Amino acid sequence: MRNWTVFLLVSYVSIIFFWGSSFPAIRFALHSYTPESLALFRLLIASSFLLLIAIILRIGLPNMRDVPILVLLGCLGFSAYHLFLNKGEITVGGGIASLLVTTTPIFSLMLERLYSKRKLGFSKWLGSFVSFLGIAFISLSYHSQSYSISGIVLILLAAFSESLYFVFQTRYLKQYGMFAFITYTIWGGTISMLWFFPYLLREIKQASFSSTLAVTYLGIFPSVLPYLALAYITLKMGASEATASLYLVPIVAVLLSWLWLGEEVNAFALGSGMITFLGIFLIHKRPRKVLHRESGKF
Repeated sequence: MRNWTVFLLVSYVSIIFFWGSSFPAIRFALHSYTPESLALFRLLIASSFLLLIAIILRIGLPNMRDVPILVLLGCLGFSAYHLFLNKGEITVGGGIASLLVTTTPIFSLMLERLYSKRKLGFSKWLGSFVSFLGIAFISLSYHSQSYSISGIVLILLAAFSESLYFVFQTRYLKQYGMFAFITYTIWGGTISMLWFFPYLLREIKQASFSSTLAVTYLGIFPSVLPYLALAYITLKMGASEATASLYLVPIVAVLLSWLWLGEEVNAFALGSGMITFLGIFLIHKRPRKVLHRESGKF
């Protein structure tokens, strides 16, 4: 087995496990930290880790004229995403939260349609409808917990803010490369959250060691390493093959939420999540002509 094949396998596993584990880890860390402090603490750790890598790799600073937009993208893709997700997970379990976050491609698709006026195929429209139907069913599963419905809305806002980040990142991603772009935007997102630093200092003193350890894990592993693994798979196999691994993230999140936190997902909510999952699959499904063209069959 060649070395790059081993690296690919390790990359796939790291993406699925680390991103899947982030949802129950957030839920656990919220025992000691408020959503705002948790978001800032996680980003501070990620920024420090990326700073170390940037120094080793000798990555320079971005052009000054691009700094405002990089900070804005960081606010959308990291500050707002983490803040809304953290607030939502106060009342929504990690497994269901991971299923709701998979709606990011739906919002990205709609925004891209409005922004670039690109026509969408039937399967993409069908997938969007099916996914939103699944979300509606998930909401119904919390009919006796009104605050949980607000949590679902917050997690959907997290997915929407992340989709804005993905849709408008293309130009700067090509200009700076994936690692540098992610580094700049995480730094930008961290700067925008420094308002909560005094509150974080107070909470660190009172937080349990296990909760602080969970935040440290979130800052280094789910916040940084999967992005690097995704970049490696994209380089070796292409973007579609890289993103295909994301379909397994909710499975890991549901399993770890059950094993770690004892969270049980009722059958109705789990079935609704699978409907949402089916919709995402239809959105990403490639037309047969495209597949034939890529394989050299015309």
